[in-house]
Amino acid sequence: MRIAVIGCGFVGLVTGASYAALSHEVICVDKDERKIARLLQGEIPIHEPVLQELVIRNMQTGTLSFTTHLEMAVRMSEIIILAVGTPSLADGETNLSDMEQAVGDIALCMNGPKTIITKTTVPVGTNHKLQSMLSSLTDEVSIVVSMPEFLREGSAIRDMLYPDRIVIGTDRPESVEDIIDLHRPLTSNIIITDIRSAEMMKYASNAFLATKISFINEIANVCEKVGADVTQVAEGMGYDHRIGPSCLQAGIGYGGSCFTNDTQALIQIAGSVNYESKLLKSVIDVNREQRRIIVQKLVQLFGQLQGRTIAVWGLAFKPNTDEIWNSPAIDVIRELIALGAAVRACDPLALPNFRKHYDHERVVWCKDALDAACEAEAICLLTDWPEFGGYDLARLQQVMKQPVLIDGRNMYKSSQLDRSDFIYFSIGRPALNRGLDQAKQGNVHS
Repeated sequence: MRIAVIGCGFVGLVTGASYAALSHEVICVDKDERKIARLLQGEIPIHEPVLQELVIRNMQTGTLSFTTHLEMAVRMSEIIILAVGTPSLADGETNLSDMEQAVGDIALCMNGPKTIITKTTVPVGTNHKLQSMLSSLTDEVSIVVSMPEFLREGSAIRDMLYPDRIVIGTDRPESVEDIIDLHRPLTSNIIITDIRSAEMMKYASNAFLATKISFINEIANVCEKVGADVTQVAEGMGYDHRIGPSCLQAGIGYGGSCFTNDTQALIQIAGSVNYESKLLKSVIDVNREQRRIIVQKLVQLFGQLQGRTIAVWGLAFKPNTDEIWNSPAIDVIRELIALGAAVRACDPLALPNFRKHYDHERVVWCKDALDAACEAEAICLLTDWPEFGGYDLARLQQVMKQPVLIDGRNMYKSSQLDRSDFIYFSIGRPALNRGLDQAKQGNVHS
């Protein structure tokens, strides 16, 4: 099939490269000339495992190309995929201006009936609005189909080529056989539903996963009070097939755009029809408070942070990405600076991106975790990069001013801690904590 992908961001690039890998003829369009110029040189503006290799290989085989010429892409294609940005506004509503502009531009380029697929997450009712808009601007009989993406940063190519399910939202099921055929090689779990249900499915899925994370973090906080181990509790829960083990890793909460934006947007959608979602509001509140635990534990230990040097391990909101949107590190570093601390920060991928947006004179940007720990009085582990959980703590304490580790992702085990003199705090595992006596005194060494 001949496919045009409008928008060369995360969703657009992953989608285009994946369809091209299936030997479809894909042309990706973006109005940003500099971005297209980089892509034509094989330079990917985002970090996503396997993506660059896939893009270069598909360009070499001729199944993938890039352009700024929308009209050419529309006219040569049977299927048009909308993957333009829909950022959240300050009040939680979704900004659809780029999406509407794209549909208007597409209508002017039509040379026959097209199937237009929206991959971008949009509020319920948007696709009907786009269909009406398209019909008012062109006489060509085209259909708009809602196909929400379920791509996780760090594993997006795998999610695209080996999906749990494909959702096709349409009010004309008889007209989507070509879309079904397009996805048959990927999975037999193809769900045909009405457009509004497809739109709602993405929000509901992400809000549910966010709820699981906030739930297990609340359980972790109770575990700390009663002496239970949240990792053992979560493991036992996860064996129940009704619950499952995913998103039951206690820590300092979720970040990124999907869970954050989609949960807030669903609250907004509910509010627009006079329904108050108390549960989802609590999910957001719990997540916001959870990341404050890191600094609270430092204050509990030191008494005050003025003049202290704190290492921060992890700036990305999750491993295998350089994305920092709503990363816990943003709030933690800001609060550390506000309390007078100096920060030594590191991340395997996200440091340049983080520094570009949150540079500060009291933050030293370090090449790796060991460098960040040098002369630090405590380490705050905020992102569960595998390498952060594998350090020999006995060796690590030799370079630190004081051996203190606040493990916000529960990466370290008892066997690792027993071989060192670290003062250690994790989330919801009180039996592993070391240094309670110092904390009760309100300070450690000056």
